[in-house]
Amino acid sequence: MKPTSGTAYLGARGTARQATTHPHPPTKTSNPQRIAIVGGGPGGLYAAALLKRRRPDREITLWERNASDDTFGFGVVLSDETLGGIEHADPVVYEALQQHFTRWDDIDIVHRTTRHTSGGHGFAALGRQQLLEILHTRCRELGVELRFRTQAPHPAWLAETYDLVIAADGVHSSTREAYAQVFRPRLTTHRCRYLWLAVDFAFDAFRFEIAETEHGVMQLHGYPYSTDASTVIVEMREEVWRAAGFEDLDTSESVDRCAKIFADALGGHPLRADKSAWTTFRTVVNDRWSHGNVVLLGDAAHTAHFSIGSGTKLAVEDALALAACLEERPSPAEALAAYEEERRPVVASTQRAARASLEWFENLPLHLDQPPRQFAFNLLTRSRRVTHDNLRLRDPHFTAAVEREFGCPPGTPPMFTPFRLRGLTLRNRVVVSPMDMYSATDGIPGDFHLVHLGARALGGAGLVMTEMVCVSAEGRITPGCAGLYTDQQADAWRRITTFVHSQTPSTALGIQLGHSGRKGSTKLMWEGIDEPLDEGNWPLVAASPIPYRPGNQTPHELTRAQLTTICEQFTAAARRAAHAAFDLLELHCAHGYLLSGFLSPLTNHRTDAYGGPLAARLRFPLEVFDAVREVWPDERPMTVRISATDWADGGTTAEDAVAIARAFADHGADAIDVSTGQVVADERPEYGRSYQTPFADRVRHETGVPVIAVGAISSWDDVNSLILAGRTDLCALARPHLYDPNWTLHAAAEQEYEGPGVVWPTPYRAGSRLPRTGRTDAPKPRLTLGS
Repeated sequence: MKPTSGTAYLGARGTARQATTHPHPPTKTSNPQRIAIVGGGPGGLYAAALLKRRRPDREITLWERNASDDTFGFGVVLSDETLGGIEHADPVVYEALQQHFTRWDDIDIVHRTTRHTSGGHGFAALGRQQLLEILHTRCRELGVELRFRTQAPHPAWLAETYDLVIAADGVHSSTREAYAQVFRPRLTTHRCRYLWLAVDFAFDAFRFEIAETEHGVMQLHGYPYSTDASTVIVEMREEVWRAAGFEDLDTSESVDRCAKIFADALGGHPLRADKSAWTTFRTVVNDRWSHGNVVLLGDAAHTAHFSIGSGTKLAVEDALALAACLEERPSPAEALAAYEEERRPVVASTQRAARASLEWFENLPLHLDQPPRQFAFNLLTRSRRVTHDNLRLRDPHFTAAVEREFGCPPGTPPMFTPFRLRGLTLRNRVVVSPMDMYSATDGIPGDFHLVHLGARALGGAGLVMTEMVCVSAEGRITPGCAGLYTDQQADAWRRITTFVHSQTPSTALGIQLGHSGRKGSTKLMWEGIDEPLDEGNWPLVAASPIPYRPGNQTPHELTRAQLTTICEQFTAAARRAAHAAFDLLELHCAHGYLLSGFLSPLTNHRTDAYGGPLAARLRFPLEVFDAVREVWPDERPMTVRISATDWADGGTTAEDAVAIARAFADHGADAIDVSTGQVVADERPEYGRSYQTPFADRVRHETGVPVIAVGAISSWDDVNSLILAGRTDLCALARPHLYDPNWTLHAAAEQEYEGPGVVWPTPYRAGSRLPRTGRTDAPKPRLTLGS
């Protein structure tokens, strides 16, 4: 129940009190004396111990509705980083934990009866009950009052009675719910069911095992937490769970069934449960973590999927940060703000990694046909926390074996292997992504474009793409956009291709053709992105008369005759591009421009043959593709850029993206450049490192067509990881090439690669090795002198 003004609630002794939606502001002193903690999990207990240890005069009371020996789950994994924080903050707890840890280094992946082992990872785990007992003991030693089997008083009463209220009451937090209008939680329920179990023997590694049953794919996650016991989690998609009949089984029957399915992994041992029940994982995100003197901690504030083992880790680190901020800041209000400021970026990064891992397992069937060793590498790098480079350091033999299986010559990083598209062989897997420069005059690329594209071609990428080149003056985004609708423009482009082909003959140059649609007639990006021109506007056309955003021009809905004209403009531009000697042509069907506007149901409301179901919305983009492919030289490849999701309700979905990609591939597309979004102004993208890659991965595995991944790929380590895992064939990078035109050459130098995958221009060869730097080391102390 959410407390509102005038609502009665029961206080700690059952006395009716008046509730308030406004907890007391934190005390103005730097030392909150009376602290209430709701929830007796590791995060709440550790926070209590830390706060009491720092100031023994504090009155700290912790409420836990369950008994002291109740627990949910079996083992807990903690990282070395977290343990280091514990050791520094409370050596007593650290020493107690050390006595119970089980440690191991290996990860086993079993895929179609083949087991691959990767070492050097370093894990430490102990039983959850042991962890709780250690924290119970420490809290009692310090004088924390622990109230088990006791429901905490209402949060409003606690907020009025105590200086500080720490809500560590888990994913179903009643404290968070009481102030939901302030914390604004967002809970996302995911697509797999899982069951948390244990087995009475110790795995000798962190084990992932895949079972392909008649009902679908199931997976086992297992790890040891003592010398004679292991945690086992069985997980599967909801539809598999139902098809296998688990919906109709009680817990005991489910446990027995799981033991039979994974009998080989378990060595015939039975599984056991402890208050276990099939459930679906929920990701918790809150807009705020504190309100007045109430603060969220652990799962109440955020959750991260168990497949990266970070729930308890995050809660303990929250407790460490909160205790530190309360000591360091002059007032609790500033401390709570500092706590959230410190922890939120760390948690957001972990949640992105957890989301990537979770979705990888949700889509596990996509990867099952990979070679077993590549499958293992893909699984290990699924969250992007483990990468090709650090896996090469952890286990060089395993990584080298994956590289050999992939086809990397000795000493060749995956990014420097060649890739063939139709008659074009790219010397490496790096693409300079299309980037609008808004620096043309009357659509004519000038000296800026020559230097910009020429520098990136000299910089070593296998393929350099132009910005979106517009097929008509009316199809420009801004007055500064480049075009290919006049012979003068074609001559200017020929000047650039001639330079690239003569100075960097092993670099391919691609052109991206497009039409702005409803996103045209706007200011240059740095003058006001997507804002209409103050004067000199030109009329816009689109699939439907829907402005990109309020205040922008409403486009005219294209007639059949106008569709024919635009198709002819694309083919005329393609002919000029072929004559200008471009090596590859990409059709821009993404980001809300004209052809993208036909594909999305949010921007295409037509009632004729070009609107309605996806097959009809595809009709015009496919007509344009066919017309361009007919005039584009047969030996030269064509690609298509798509937005794989609109990041908006009712828009293009990942399933739609697969269908769109398959349709273009059936019409002759040689690769799909998989981007996302920018279709509607009210999109809600889920940004993060290489955040669009899962869409490319899905398109690649469901259609079999090569893909180009793009979006927040910034390091050569990311490129190597994505290529070797089989999630993409090529990687397109934009901003890194603005920062460093020689990004690919420098990637080669940093990896000490010298081979055919990258060629230093002759005048640059003297710089092909990393520059020497001055010594920064100092003489190491060798003697300890007495005073």
